[in-house]
Amino acid sequence: MTAVFQFQDWLITHSARTELALDALLDSDQITPNRLHEAMRYAAQGGGKRIRPLLVFAAGTLGNSDSVTSDALDAAAVAIECIHAYSLVHDDLPCMDDDDLRRGRPTVHRAYDEATALLVGDALQTRAFEILANANCAADTRLLMISALAAASGSRGMAGGQAIDLEHVGKKLDLPGLKQMHAMKTGALLACAVELGGIVACLDAAQMLCLKHYSQALGLAFQIIDDVLDATADSQTLGKTAGKDVANDKPTYVTLMGLDYAQKQAMQLQAEAIGSLDIFGSKGQALKDLALLVVNRGK
Repeated sequence: MTAVFQFQDWLITHSARTELALDALLDSDQITPNRLHEAMRYAAQGGGKRIRPLLVFAAGTLGNSDSVTSDALDAAAVAIECIHAYSLVHDDLPCMDDDDLRRGRPTVHRAYDEATALLVGDALQTRAFEILANANCAADTRLLMISALAAASGSRGMAGGQAIDLEHVGKKLDLPGLKQMHAMKTGALLACAVELGGIVACLDAAQMLCLKHYSQALGLAFQIIDDVLDATADSQTLGKTAGKDVANDKPTYVTLMGLDYAQKQAMQLQAEAIGSLDIFGSKGQALKDLALLVVNRGK
């Protein structure tokens, strides 16, 4: 009899795996420059949902298990979390969103200083690619992972989305423009997490296309729920300053289309994401449950 998949057990196991991998692959604060390494660990190990590493691990189970290198999945999970952490450190800086709270504690530039925060972001970004370059897998797999993460992080991905966001503070943005911004700012890195797992699992083109459809829907749903929570939750619940988007006069799904539309759209996208995984059968259950987890944050 096939064992029933227990998502909570899987979540606990792989969340712990993420923390262990981060601890192993980030430089020790005993290495010079000590303060910079300490601040990098503060940024990357300071909690969070770890959605991106979890997506890497979930997608990594979809192929032939004999072809998947556990160390390579750990490397991919840590690399993408380093990129995510760097983006948060820079996003919180006074020249960007100017925030004092992240994951329930002072942001890096408040806990240390602005110059250190800038260097933390720079160093976490470069560390991500160093980790992938040294991953325990075939050279062509390493190259594919590096290329995917670079594309998702750069001007046509996360950084570009942030640029569009900053350009539209206090300005009108229509729904297609809002979708494009979030597909780049948030969706690109979430999609990359799924792609990295698929690369390590050696999935074929048809399987990777299904993962692309899944991650595109998931990425947009994730951002919509972020907009909903920013408008409805308090700072203690969020672990960051609530109502920041409205205070900064930023376009969001809630301000543009209303709370009811945003919540319904997130549910529709959740269904689309889950439906994209039919090709994988029971192997796709962790990804399906992660889609439920992402959208249910708003409930």
